[in-house]
Amino acid sequence: MLEEAGQRNAGRAGGPTRSMLLKDRDKPTRCPALIEFESVEEAMRNSDDPETSAMAQRLNALSIGERVYTDCDLWDMRDLT
Repeated sequence: MLEEAGQRNAGRAGGPTRSMLLKDRDKPTRCPALIEFESVEEAMRNSDDPETSAMAQRLNALSIGERVYTDCDLWDMRDLT
């Protein structure tokens, strides 16, 4: 599903700029997903998109336990190489 969403959003104006799917080593059933946008406004437009809601419902059907959404602002990012 995430690959499908990535293809749907590729090159779409206002869509996500980057996504990361992580797997918690201590809790292997926990898989946080980080989705980046250029602005909070673009993120909110994406959240309001019916296709995004449909994908969220499909992911919910596969989830164990409660899904948690967190809205974060980027505070600092650095290349360390």
